Amino acid sequence: MPDLLLELLSEEIPAGMQAKAGADLKRLVTDALVEAGLTYASAGAFWGPRRLTLVLEALSAESPTLTEERKGPRVDAPDKAVEGFLRATGLSRDQLDVRDDKKGQIYVARLTKDGRPAREIVADCLPGILQSFPWPKSMRWGAGSLRWVRPLHRILCILHDETGAEIVPFEVGGIQSSDVTEGHRFMAPGEFSVSSFEDYEANLKSRYVVLSADMRAETIWHDATNLAFAAGLEVVEDPALLTEVAGLVEWPVALMGEIGADFLDLPAEVLQSSMAEHQRYFSVRNPATDRIERFIAVANRETTDQGATILAGNGRVLAARLADAKFFWENDLRVARAGMADWLDALQSVTFHAKLGSVADRIGRIEELAADIAPRVGAEPDAAARAARLAKADLSSEMVFEFPELQGVMGRYYIQEAGHDAAIAAVAEDHYKPLGPRDAVPSGALSIAVALAEKLDILAGFWAIDEKPTGSKDPFALRRAALGVIRIVLTHRLRLPLDPLIAKAHAAAELDDLRGFFHDRLKVHLRDEGVRHDVIDAVIGMPGNDDLTLVTARARALQAFLDTPDGENLVLGYKRAANILAQAEAADGVEYRFGADAKYAEDARERALFSALAEASGHVRGALEAEDFAAAMGEMATLRSPIDAFFDHVQVNTDSQILRRNRLNLLHEITEICDQIADLSRLEGKS
Repeated sequence: MPDLLLELLSEEIPAGMQAKAGADLKRLVTDALVEAGLTYASAGAFWGPRRLTLVLEALSAESPTLTEERKGPRVDAPDKAVEGFLRATGLSRDQLDVRDDKKGQIYVARLTKDGRPAREIVADCLPGILQSFPWPKSMRWGAGSLRWVRPLHRILCILHDETGAEIVPFEVGGIQSSDVTEGHRFMAPGEFSVSSFEDYEANLKSRYVVLSADMRAETIWHDATNLAFAAGLEVVEDPALLTEVAGLVEWPVALMGEIGADFLDLPAEVLQSSMAEHQRYFSVRNPATDRIERFIAVANRETTDQGATILAGNGRVLAARLADAKFFWENDLRVARAGMADWLDALQSVTFHAKLGSVADRIGRIEELAADIAPRVGAEPDAAARAARLAKADLSSEMVFEFPELQGVMGRYYIQEAGHDAAIAAVAEDHYKPLGPRDAVPSGALSIAVALAEKLDILAGFWAIDEKPTGSKDPFALRRAALGVIRIVLTHRLRLPLDPLIAKAHAAAELDDLRGFFHDRLKVHLRDEGVRHDVIDAVIGMPGNDDLTLVTARARALQAFLDTPDGENLVLGYKRAANILAQAEAADGVEYRFGADAKYAEDARERALFSALAEASGHVRGALEAEDFAAAMGEMATLRSPIDAFFDHVQVNTDSQILRRNRLNLLHEITEICDQIADLSRLEGKS
């Protein structure tokens, strides 16, 4: 069984497109070959700045021969019907079989589709795949019609096994497939032929091309950290930058340069953002001072001067970039030290949303709401209002205009420069958190108050103007905001009913709908810890369902209870009682909701259930009042056996109307005590 090797050599592919292109190539080619009847043992895709590569191991040598039987018309059918069948099958009448069928004797065509060599199938599939390849952006060049992300130079395509290699012949956009490729553009530009994947990979490495993106990233990080360690420094981790740089070079060479002394006092985040965004440099920190003092640049070639010329050029470009950053920083400091009033005034003319006013309007709402939340989270209201008023002032700064990703970070620096204490300054950065599912939540009381106010304002605001997330569309990141509220509340175990806060933020917000949105996000959040979505549904019908901490405590306790045999069986007993009761009430036209009396009990199991319900009822009520849901569930577990015994031995719909009515009222007591815990009718069973 042969292996397939395909390489597409082009001008430089943008780093951000490479991984997806490799995955798309693998998916499209393997799907097409499997559709054509071929199988393979494994598939691997590789990508880099100039080439996409696909290797399939143990590809079928040919597709199988397939035989299909197709039923035709009856033997005595009109000639036109038979002739139509012959045309459809491409056979003559004497090539048809005759077979007995339930509708009589019919014609049957046996059609054989011969297998095809893998070489032929691959040659047929690839041109169409390459002509319609799903690049986010593509271009045409020269006189050809092929669209590719950058001009395509070569197509290498071979099948190889122990007997040797053969070219799979096809042509796309005037480019003929071959067994030839090229090494590094500068260090080994010559072409060479390839006879197998192993030969291909080894030859590329000897010609200064590391095929694997993961290997390039590993080399970059290893060499960069070694350079820093030798100087007593450390590289600041930046996984996204590492992935990007690995897509910019075929032969990575890490070089360490120095940052000019004039720029060393810039905030570390400014240096990191400027170097990463504009130059794709890694920051190197001095652990003794926590200052960024050097940078790592990654070249795409080795040089005789060990990169000195490259570093000199990089240093000059970096100095120009950092001079701009220093200019922004110094201008911003003057405004900050004057109290930031100019920045706050400027936000009056910045529209947040046409229906929700300016950014300054929004800050005013957050300020008021933060003051209201503050005492509930252990913060001082005036301090929370002041922190909220200043938290977004840096949006008007020159530095944040140049580097939007530094919003909040720069605010922390500027608020401290304005003379405010560290807790208020921290709010500028912390109130945006959490930005993602793994991001930490705010920890300080002031930050918690403002972060909650900021997120509740945006949620209530967009609900008030009826612009909610739909399907996959969520342009204002409202799902993230709701999950942020949930994580902050649950992490700090805050008892913070949301309804009054939402109403205060925007009176026009639909409370029920927005509360339901929070519950849906809570289902997603708790799913990872094993709490079923129907368990959330069962507890949100209870009082206090806008208190996320209370809802979560109920849900976790109920889920733990349901994970036990007692819990599972009690729910079955509850549903059985509820069903019998509902059917009887529908049939009789009355409600059986009171009057169960133990003196009418005839069976020992019936009396035992009366006793168990009476004893458990008080304990459950007390546990619920203390919000000890685990204890309440424990009390409920004691009912499992008497309920099971009752249903096993006692007939509810007996001929005696007195006994029947009393037992139906007893069923209501079962459902009533269970309904104190949760709406168990919402439970769907084990997931």
